[in-house]
Amino acid sequence: MRQTKILATLGPASNTRETILELFETGVDVFRLNFSHGTAADHAAVADIIRGIEKEYNRPIGILADMQGPKLRIGTFKNGSIMAERGMKIRFDSDPAPGDETRIYMPHPEIFGTLKKDGLFFIDDGKVRCRVREIGDDYFVAEIRAGGKLSDKKGFNVPETFLPIPALTDKDKKDLESALEIGVDWIAQSFVQTAEDVQEAKDLIKGRAALMVKLEKPAALENLDSIIALADGVMLARGDLGVEIPPEDVPSTQKRVVRKVREAGKPVVVATQMLESMIESSRPTRAEASDVATAVYDGADAVMLSAETAAGQHPIRSVDIMNKILVRTEEDDIYAELMEDIRPDAIGNPSDAITTAAFYVAQDVDALAIVTYTISGSTAQRMARQRPDVPILCLTPDINVARKMAVCYGVNAVHTPETVEDFTGPAQHASKILHDQGYADKGDRFIMTAGVPFAVSGTTNILRIAEVE
Repeated sequence: MRQTKILATLGPASNTRETILELFETGVDVFRLNFSHGTAADHAAVADIIRGIEKEYNRPIGILADMQGPKLRIGTFKNGSIMAERGMKIRFDSDPAPGDETRIYMPHPEIFGTLKKDGLFFIDDGKVRCRVREIGDDYFVAEIRAGGKLSDKKGFNVPETFLPIPALTDKDKKDLESALEIGVDWIAQSFVQTAEDVQEAKDLIKGRAALMVKLEKPAALENLDSIIALADGVMLARGDLGVEIPPEDVPSTQKRVVRKVREAGKPVVVATQMLESMIESSRPTRAEASDVATAVYDGADAVMLSAETAAGQHPIRSVDIMNKILVRTEEDDIYAELMEDIRPDAIGNPSDAITTAAFYVAQDVDALAIVTYTISGSTAQRMARQRPDVPILCLTPDINVARKMAVCYGVNAVHTPETVEDFTGPAQHASKILHDQGYADKGDRFIMTAGVPFAVSGTTNILRIAEVE
């Protein structure tokens, strides 16, 4: 009966059928394929395993393909690494020769035109902090302000700066086509800064999958409204974002983003470093448990595990622990109060009015579930927007829609390929599913919404109170 969904990343620690099956049985709703690693053939093989489990259990499972995006990295070193000490001045230039304590290769020429004198930049996820002291046409000199070991090809971040770099690299475009051929349900787009970045991805996807935008650049926060309007879903990628904005801003940013995306009726995922200590430890820290719970209290649709399940020593236990935290948090009276206090208003169209009414009617008649019959999935998403405390059963004739709904709060999608002409068929079918899956017993009430004419997207206009037969 858990409402908040779990995404789990697959990798060397979890890409066998036995492990994927156990992850699914432990509580994973959507599997993430990280295209920063592995080949298209590797990902296709894993996707085949997931679809086999889906068929065996007759339950739609979501697959998300995460594009790598442009990664800014420094060059290599003659000895593999250097020790950058506070106060040192190092030249960064376009010479591809291996670097040393005096100079470092910067393979991204676009950086030279964006840096400003006395501006700050970070290397290796912020472990080494530098300040620009001199700028030339094809070089800049920086002073080390916080030192540490620097090794080959470490990441390079320029906080609070718009970078004139396309969000989709040539590799991403190739990977995107491979992912669509595999049949993934969501494409996650990295390095988004503007609505134009989102539109480029949508033009390439052409409706073959849903697009989840990853928020990891400060510029994306400045253009948040226009980005949300175009995206199908949003992932708050706190790893890179947490490097580029002050750490004290991350909690409030998370709350603001989750609320905005939820108000738009689109799924929002909180990701990165949620149970990171469980990569090696069998137990999370108290801070990590609180972090997962906070995402639930904020109203997230889903939370994500990265290296914990992809490369960690305890992938199954990580999912089990996350599942327990989610369930316990959703049982908390404070959680119910928070969801009530921040429940979004209806957005003014008839379909949203029906789903909003269904939420309140379900409360008034003590319904044990809300059933939506939907072609595109939008009705189920609007229902999830209300964050009801009862399950949302989504009946859809489109298996791709059913899989896409796996990431949405509280939505249990069922593929119903039968053509229907009135409310009788879906209501009887929903009644049987609710009973068979343990959501309700004979005589219990449920609420059902649909549209007339049937099988026409965007026509939700009927609400019915029904009983389990």
